[in-house]
Amino acid sequence: MSPDVDLTVPRTGAHAALKRLLALDCGLFRVAAERHWPGAEPVLPRLSRSANHGVLWFVTAAAIAASRTPRARRAAVRGLASLSLASLTINTLGKRSVRRPRPELDPVPIVRRLHRQPITTSFPSGHSASAAAFATGVALESRGWGAAVAPVAFSVAVSRVYTGVHFPSDVLAGAALGAGAAFAVRGLVPTRAQIAPPARPRAAVPALPEGEGLVLVTNNASGTADRARALRAALPKAEVVVCEPDDIPAETEKAAGRARVLGVCGGDGTVNTAAQAALRHGLPLAVLPGGTLNHFAYDLGVEDARDLAGALERGEAVRVDVGRFSSGRRRGIFLNTFSLGVYPELVRERERWTDRIGGWPAGVLAAVRVLRADRHPLEAEFQGRHRPLWLLFAGNGTYHRMGLAPGRRLDLADGVLDVRVVHGGRRPALRLLSAALAGPLTRSPAHAAVQVARLRLTGLSPGTLLAYDGEVTEVEGEVRLEKLPEALTVYRPLPGS
Repeated sequence: MSPDVDLTVPRTGAHAALKRLLALDCGLFRVAAERHWPGAEPVLPRLSRSANHGVLWFVTAAAIAASRTPRARRAAVRGLASLSLASLTINTLGKRSVRRPRPELDPVPIVRRLHRQPITTSFPSGHSASAAAFATGVALESRGWGAAVAPVAFSVAVSRVYTGVHFPSDVLAGAALGAGAAFAVRGLVPTRAQIAPPARPRAAVPALPEGEGLVLVTNNASGTADRARALRAALPKAEVVVCEPDDIPAETEKAAGRARVLGVCGGDGTVNTAAQAALRHGLPLAVLPGGTLNHFAYDLGVEDARDLAGALERGEAVRVDVGRFSSGRRRGIFLNTFSLGVYPELVRERERWTDRIGGWPAGVLAAVRVLRADRHPLEAEFQGRHRPLWLLFAGNGTYHRMGLAPGRRLDLADGVLDVRVVHGGRRPALRLLSAALAGPLTRSPAHAAVQVARLRLTGLSPGTLLAYDGEVTEVEGEVRLEKLPEALTVYRPLPGS
């Protein structure tokens, strides 16, 4: 078959250059077809077939995610998202824009040829696009997994020329398109490396060789056993205390009394308890994520035992802000968020179902039940005005949205409370959704956002629910919120470590 493309090009110098490139492409294809590739015959055709419809990459993503680390799971999801965008682009634009015939199979040995020949046009290579998109997406999130996947992706791309179904330029164009799709996905949903908080203000803390002086309290109910074992393997001289949820406050207080550095492994509520003990005893805190959400640890830049162990051995830490609330006799701190209104009700409803159906399904069910219930907004005096509110959210630091990613804090010591309010109205679900989709510091008839150092709320009914770092309690009168700037010292790996 002729390698000509179905394009109307004037017979100019550009047309002549295009013809020379196509001739070179055909020549390279023939050289590859006639060349003996030792050891490739039993491997490349099978590998090429395994990548049909993305099967190879879905299986690879499952294997990566099975490692059960947050970074690996994100890498798997990002790889599949990049693959999906590349496939969509190829099938809707690529194949229809340049209708190039497939190469002639005469120079290709029969043993290499695929049993079923593709019927679509040749340019660009969809298999190469998918391979490059998946490998690039994985590498953008995890260099280690990217290095493991790259040889497989390269082999799939090469197999398309080896089996005679694509010209080399088809493969190169497909790979470029796939890599571009991965970077496009990163533009929509940034990687954690892009949104890591600044390493300031730095704090002087002791370095703990092999973890000597660290007492780590772990919440056994959070499924922390694997992570605690990983930390113990990295820091053999650390003391690890495993306890049940009801024993966390007492065991954390005991640990703070004998520790040089207080460590904690659990969800945000467990971390909150440990932070209170660290503040009382004037100790630096080491946080190993071990819950469902782990907002504080992830915003801090600590994802696994390797991150935390390195920071502890090198003595790397920063100071972060703490939020504090009071209502009557109730007092507490929050490292992430404080809220009134619909969210505390959602948390309480989620806790009722978590043990039966699991965390994420329980969250979805709780949201449906809370938003469908016949309810009235809470009443409060806020900024000198009496207001009906569906939700008041106060973040310990400003939450930012980058692309389509959920809100993250880029600075844990910015000195402000990020206050978001969803005003009362007839349709709470619609108002809450519009507020969630809005950017920071936006205002509308449905919602508003401000940044303040302190906040005072009055006029709340006794028994109104409030939530702080995922824990729920009740209002006992006037509510006051304030910031404690740079009050807590926390270990975290610093850039370049």
